[in-house]
Amino acid sequence: MNCNQCPVLCGADRDKSSGACGVKGIKIAKYYLHRFEEPPISFKNGSGSIFFCGCSIKCAFCQNFELSRNTRGKEITERELADIFKVLEDEGAENINLVNPTHYLKHIRGAIDIYRPKIPIVYNTHGYEREEALRLADEFVDIWLTDLKFIDNALSKRYTARADYADYALPAVKFMAHKTLNVREDGKMLSGCIVRHLILPLAAYDSVNVVKFVSSLPKSVYFSLMSQYTPFGEIEQFKELSRRITKREYEKVVAAVEEYGLKNVFLQDFDSATQDYIPKWDF
Repeated sequence: MNCNQCPVLCGADRDKSSGACGVKGIKIAKYYLHRFEEPPISFKNGSGSIFFCGCSIKCAFCQNFELSRNTRGKEITERELADIFKVLEDEGAENINLVNPTHYLKHIRGAIDIYRPKIPIVYNTHGYEREEALRLADEFVDIWLTDLKFIDNALSKRYTARADYADYALPAVKFMAHKTLNVREDGKMLSGCIVRHLILPLAAYDSVNVVKFVSSLPKSVYFSLMSQYTPFGEIEQFKELSRRITKREYEKVVAAVEEYGLKNVFLQDFDSATQDYIPKWDF
């Protein structure tokens, strides 16, 4: 089957060869109970996270660089992926967290046909999505956990392989934002949408634009502002990415969150810029 799951529409037969994402079949680098997601996702026991390899947007600064460039990982079958769902569920996972699932949608649906978890399913995406694919995923996804990396296409052109990132990400986020919010009294999210944004050096102006855009979404949407940028990946040619963000950049975006009246907000502390958030890969 030719792969047209992401906006690249590369048409590769990924059962036989790699697509624009750099992978064929299913390849993962880790699955475990992840405790560093947003509080209603990790909750008490941790989010049952499965880290998929390969990526079609290839951010230069990706903290999961070894995965997104397909330099490590283990090939598995749909049956084995379904078994992982069950293992994580049995370990007490609060949800099944599909990290970087875009180019695996067909395989994930196949695994869910084998075993559908009895806990919420989280679609943890970079945001570069086709609405047609999201409609298919919406049949089984309970929680959308999406990045909104850039609005200024000059930034996506500079730092990624996809200059048209915002052309797809903005409509995709609007689609995901309409998921019905359901949060238990104890704070665990059962369904809804969380939009994440990572502040980058010299890009606080675009972060403000992201905040403004999020303010136009339904009030049920949660916003997660991340300050954890740490120099990583292939950034030698980008001198501005060789440093962490400044307190002034951070405070400028936080002020925008207040200015635009966002209410359901997670703010990372300014001092969160470490590599502690990067898992140790198993495969």
